[in-house]
Formats: sequence, structure tokens, C-alpha cells
Amino acid sequence: MILFYRILINIIFFLSPIIILIRLLKKKEDKKRFKEKFCFYNKPNNNQVIWFHGASVGELLSIMPLIEKFENSKDVKKILITSNTLSSAKILSQFNFKKTIHQFFPIDTNYHSKKFLDYWKPKVAIFIDSEIWPNMIFNLKKKSIPSILINGRITKKTFKKWFLVKNFSKKLFKEFDLCLVANNETKKFLKTLGAKKIRFLGNLKFTQLENEKILDINRLKKISKKRKIWCSVSTHYPEEVFLIKTHKLLKKKYPNLLTIIIPRHVERTNEIVEILKKEKVKFYLDSSKKKISKNLEIYVVDAYGKTKSFFSISKVSFIGGSIIKHGGQNPIEAAKQGCKIISGPFIWNFKEIYQFLRNKRVAEIIKSPNQLAKIVDNSFKENKKMNQIGKKIKSIGDDILKSTEKELATFIK
Repeated sequence: MILFYRILINIIFFLSPIIILIRLLKKKEDKKRFKEKFCFYNKPNNNQVIWFHGASVGELLSIMPLIEKFENSKDVKKILITSNTLSSAKILSQFNFKKTIHQFFPIDTNYHSKKFLDYWKPKVAIFIDSEIWPNMIFNLKKKSIPSILINGRITKKTFKKWFLVKNFSKKLFKEFDLCLVANNETKKFLKTLGAKKIRFLGNLKFTQLENEKILDINRLKKISKKRKIWCSVSTHYPEEVFLIKTHKLLKKKYPNLLTIIIPRHVERTNEIVEILKKEKVKFYLDSSKKKISKNLEIYVVDAYGKTKSFFSISKVSFIGGSIIKHGGQNPIEAAKQGCKIISGPFIWNFKEIYQFLRNKRVAEIIKSPNQLAKIVDNSFKENKKMNQIGKKIKSIGDDILKSTEKELATFIK
């Protein structure tokens, strides 16, 4: 099976110039940095690193509190974070870390994974969530570099795929020196797939930075006074159409309603603008330098890293990726800020988190614009933020962070 995988990944490598060109045209690659994916580096590296790898924005944000801890550790000299997406690189640039650098993860050929390890010399390799690359894992083992999976999360769908190649999976997962999982379901799946040392500590997405900053949005606050505001985040097409229908329903009762839309991928902004124009609603882009109209109906946040700021002025938030069959997005950040959580029915990627929030009567599931409008309306009437749940989440997160840091410390010293 490993031979088949290596043949397949080499085919992808030979096609990569075409793939990269298409992604560059779509502005999904950094034209100056895409070479990192082929292990071309500008400067020599003389330091051994603590290496973290996550696929994209969500995975990397989940470890920022952990990175903050290791930044302050005397045992850690240099931290390397790798990811696959341009958006994750942009997010990391917003953090003022001194020991931490970002690189793009290399294509997982046998040659490139060896070249990457020879250059960066990681003391330990820490993979986040479900980012598992066979050639890299096997080469880490050959070089006696510990491999750790943190915040491990394998869905039933993913497990079935791994189980189809059971013998290969068992050879792969047994190479992990430690697996720290986000839920009990993943613990069961990993055990079946051959992982040896498994610990259930909880989901790192409950954690938060010690000194989290909320960006200044005074420009919006000035026009938001005496207005009803609700927020919709991590939206995917065609959820914006669904949200505009809800907006129009609510506007009949609240003429001064302000709806905030924060798409999962800001690269979709032009597409969203066309939808808003077609629906004939007055909108404003966060990146715009123009004066904000008092008649504004929908505010579109076309930048990364600002979501938390908008949660702070909203009492209710719709979490996207849930009306379509995407599996949902993480609702914890909105709950931390005291928002009522509303989602569609397709939330299987975060079902344990949603169950926790629903048990606390903080989250509700909807299937139609009418249902969404009704719950938003009820939340306006409650006229209060759910701050207690934010405190509870912080307490849970602090315990998970402390336990994770303790487990990793033995590999880092």
C-alpha cells in the first residue's frame, strides 16, 4: 500500500506546476512563498525546532494558546508552524510571536519529506486534528523523531476510509508516540486503527490566549447604537442567500436591523457582493474606506482575524457550514463571547461541542429562514449576553491546556 501511495503522490508532484499555476490565478497561493512546498529555502537553518503542523486556519487557531505557553518556555528555542493554506499564513502573521515562524507544508513525496526533515531538524513533530501524511510519518520514525497527534479528531466517515486499508493504517498509526484526542469517539477509532498510546484530554478549541485582543471596531460601533445586531460567521455558498431571506423577515419587525456576514473564505467576497446586489439590499464591506451609511443593512467582513470583535457587539450568532452538508464550523468562540448559537442540522464535525452547548441551552438547530428569524427575534427580546457559559468554557479550556502542555513537556525538554 505504501508503494501505491508513493506512486500516487509522485503523480501529483509531476502535475503540481499546473495545480500551483491554477491556484496562483485563483489567488490561493503566495507567489513568493509557494516554493516552500517544494523545500526551496532562502536561508540555512542552524536551530533544532519544535514543529507543529495543521491543515488550515481552524487547526492553527486551536493551538495558539499552546504556542503562547511554549513561547514563554526556557526549554523552547524555536517553533516551526506549517500549514497548507494561504489564509492560515495570513492569520499567523497577526500574532506577535518572537520564537515562532511559519512555512508551508511540503508535498508529501518521500524525497521532499526527507529534505524537509534534514533542513528543519525537528526535535518533535506535532500534528493537529487529522493531518496525517504517510511519507512524513514514516520518515520521522526512521530518523527517531517523536510524532505526536494532538486534538486528534477522526469522524466516522474518515474512520471508514482508513479502515478500508486496515493493514496500511495499522502500520501508520502505530508510529505515533502519543495521541491526544479531542473526543472519546476518536479514541475508539484510533485504537482500532493501531495507535498505541492514546489519551483523551478534551478539545483544544475550548482554550484561549491569556491576553486575547479584540480589534477596534469603533467605526461600526458608532452606527450600531440603538440597532438590533446579529452575526453570521463561517458562511459558505449558498448560505448567504438563506441569511438574506432571514434578514428580510426580521427587518419587517426591526427596520433598523443590522446583519453582519463573515464568510469562511474572504476570497468569496466578490461572489457575495453579486448576491447582495441581486437581492437589492444595502451593504458595506469592512475593507471599504467610504463613510458608512446610516441605512446600512448588511455589513460584510472581508478580512481574516476580526470575528471575535463582531461577536462582542452581537448577542446572537449563526454558525455557517451547517445549512449545507459541510459538517459545521466551530461554535466555541461565539459562545465564549456570550452569544446565543444557532446552526443548521449538518454539524457532525463538532457534534460533541454542540451537544455540550445544547445541554447548557446556549445552542439551537434550525432548518429554515423562518425558524432562524424566530430564534434571533427571541434572543433580541432576552436582551442579555450569556456570560456564564463563557466563564464555564474558559475553565474547561484552562484544564485542557494545562494537561496538554504537561503531556508534551516530556518530549520538548
